Amino acid sequence: MDDETMMGLALEQARAAANRNPADVPIGAVVLGLDGELLSEAGNRREADEDPTAHAEILALRAAARVTGRWNLTGCTLAVTLEPCTMCAGAIVLSRLQRVVVGAMDPKAGAAGSLYDLVREPRLNHRVELTTGVRGQECGDLLRAFFRERRRR
Repeated sequence: MDDETMMGLALEQARAAANRNPADVPIGAVVLGLDGELLSEAGNRREADEDPTAHAEILALRAAARVTGRWNLTGCTLAVTLEPCTMCAGAIVLSRLQRVVVGAMDPKAGAAGSLYDLVREPRLNHRVELTTGVRGQECGDLLRAFFRERRRR
């Protein structure tokens, strides 16, 4: 599956998160296995679950680990609509993902190239291949519309 298609699936999860709970920031993530099969998909559920760790990436990583039966996701790829925060970037490194595909960058809290670059930190024991800007305008537009509506209320 190519990056654009993966990000399309992540965008579907972001929209589903917003439809499920309008207070949840519309962020979506998917994990693909070694052979490109879809292992998991998730949308942000922080507000819905009242859980500060219920970010789309964390939920997708947990689900992928359940599907594979192992925490080590070597060879897998994560696609996410917004650049991961420090918590998610740490989980990405610890899960040994091979690759991360990011839609919109987050200059205020991003830890995959913007504010920090934790996923490629040479002092850590694992580094992740990173591709950014995939359908970035579309991902960013979804987030901007969400926050514009939130400010309007």
